[in-house]
Amino acid sequence: MGVRTNEEVTIENFHGTEVADPYRWLENPNDEKVKQWVDEQNAVTKEFLSSYEQREQIKEKLTSLWNYPKYSVPHKEGEYYYFHKNDGLQNQAVFYRTKDLESEDLETVLDPNTINEEGTAAITNLSFTKDGRRLAYGISLNGSDWQEIRVKNLETMVDEPDLLRWCKFSSIAWNEEGTGFYYNRFPEPGTVSAGDESNYNKVYYHKVGTSQDDDSLIYEDPKNKELSFNPSYSDDYRYLLLTVWKGTENKSRIYYKDLIEGGEFIHLLAKDDGEYSFIGNDGKTFYFVTNHDAPKEKIIAVHLDHPEKENWKDVISEQEDVLSFAKMINNQFVVCYLHNAYYKLKVFSTTGKLLNEVPLPDFISISNVTGKKEEDVMYIGYTSYLTPLTIAKYSFENSNLQTIFEQVELFDTTDYETIQVFYPSKDGTKIPMFLTCRKGLQLNGENPVLLYGYGGFNVSLTPSFSPAQRLWIEQGGIYAVANLRGGGEFGEEWYKAGTLENKQNVFDDFIAAAEWLIAKNYTKTAKLAIMGGSNGGLLVGACMTQRPDLYGAAVCQVPVTDMLRYHKFTVGRYWVTDYGNAEENPEHFEFMYKYSPLHNVKNGTAYPPTLITTADTDDRVVPLHAKKFAATLQEAHIGDNPILLRVEKNAGHGLGKPTVKIIEELTDVYTFLNKTLNNKFDIETGYQ
Repeated sequence: MGVRTNEEVTIENFHGTEVADPYRWLENPNDEKVKQWVDEQNAVTKEFLSSYEQREQIKEKLTSLWNYPKYSVPHKEGEYYYFHKNDGLQNQAVFYRTKDLESEDLETVLDPNTINEEGTAAITNLSFTKDGRRLAYGISLNGSDWQEIRVKNLETMVDEPDLLRWCKFSSIAWNEEGTGFYYNRFPEPGTVSAGDESNYNKVYYHKVGTSQDDDSLIYEDPKNKELSFNPSYSDDYRYLLLTVWKGTENKSRIYYKDLIEGGEFIHLLAKDDGEYSFIGNDGKTFYFVTNHDAPKEKIIAVHLDHPEKENWKDVISEQEDVLSFAKMINNQFVVCYLHNAYYKLKVFSTTGKLLNEVPLPDFISISNVTGKKEEDVMYIGYTSYLTPLTIAKYSFENSNLQTIFEQVELFDTTDYETIQVFYPSKDGTKIPMFLTCRKGLQLNGENPVLLYGYGGFNVSLTPSFSPAQRLWIEQGGIYAVANLRGGGEFGEEWYKAGTLENKQNVFDDFIAAAEWLIAKNYTKTAKLAIMGGSNGGLLVGACMTQRPDLYGAAVCQVPVTDMLRYHKFTVGRYWVTDYGNAEENPEHFEFMYKYSPLHNVKNGTAYPPTLITTADTDDRVVPLHAKKFAATLQEAHIGDNPILLRVEKNAGHGLGKPTVKIIEELTDVYTFLNKTLNNKFDIETGYQ
């Protein structure tokens, strides 16, 4: 592939096609010219948003809506229950413990708000010893995927001297005695070539109280540098397992070592023929959730003495609904299913007999289920578009479901509703979409609609609560979420229908959602906004370049826009199985070039008002995507619609973003929507 420069414009030859990259210079964040350009862009954006008279009202309202206690799902370790709690407006949730969940006497375990003044330190990993006396935890700064792992003595509440670096997407597996743990990390910078900092993942053993330099190398595979290895223990601590993965590919391998007999790791499930998630074991019988020969997933039992496929046993066979995740609690399988993009929770015996369905509401998401194999209770967190996270305790003995933690009634939901519709995409495929709004809404074509989507990486968009969404619907808007192909809502086939050469299906699905909302008189183009982040930012970028006439506004958050070069930066290589590699594969180049947002901006086109957001320390989707896309749009666009770029300082892709930054960004987003959709916002009476 040839590369040349013509009057400061880089031109690359992709399999016979010359592609210009005039804003390649924006890829260098350390260049003073780039820094000045970013400051100028932020100044223009700030000026536009601050001119909206009700901006401060929106910020005040969002702040008040955000100010309520938020809990995570508790789990018991030793004598204590542990959970996160944010009092309301704290930048980061504090990690607490208590011996009695009904008590208000909480002991602080970790408070990330005290680590730095900016509030950008976040807890990203937690792993307890079997006896609950020690905790290994990860801390990330400024939204980075990189984290440092430390160890806290939970008897003295003092940190041990341990400090482990170069960790990202790492697992921590304590030994039974609690004296050390296995973990995986990447190479120390400088020990590998530039660009390989997120390759060559290795597994180490760390003994508490020692230096990381003394850690023992347990496993590596330098011939396959893109593989990563997450360690875990079997339930009886006899076997060390490695879950082997490569990027976002919906496949994995399982290796294991018998720690009593010793020897090398045995490649138990290593044919790259599916994804395997370890649930638990009963001696030499190992249980896995897998999509092998089961697009909607199932639970199988594999015996270590007879691991051949013909000896596998289907414990819970593939169902009509998608198996989302499973855990072993109370010596039973607790299985979460996706039914038309919302969750149901069922309990099975270890022989696969359905014992009970947990009585949860419809149109919810389950955030987490906690409980141990020998415990007779579990804790469930669930939410919807109208209600914040609810935490419930479930008793296996009497199937009783009891809400715990004091619930704050944020607003009366009786006047609002969530409905689900199914609309046809371009090829006739029925696509589900959730609509949340006031009851009795008039279908007069005048309602402000915010249409959200993602459509990728087997991620399912299920119901979730946000104070910002509440603000939108309280003010008379409709919040619409389309469950596009490329997600995991209906299993492997639904996911594959939105990847590689099928990626255009995702954009067709989203465009069809907008057309349906207009055709059914929910709204009109001038009142319809689209929004998405990350892969959803790619979605917005592709849809607005393909159908710029269809939307009244577009919010493109932390987007992937340069589909020809995305794989060259940080963890971009992880996404090749979803997107493809235009550099190495001519067939991939052909379909990627057709939709790549950056390369499909057309000169002399009137694009809708657009707000592109990114963050300067985003090391997942690097900010060059947003910068180059904004610059290209601004050059090509005709008309008076604003094309704005907002670059957050000292923030990342979203991980651990402090509350103050979240509220400020959402204030800007909803200010932009109100101003560009010409909504006459009134904090008391709603949209006029």
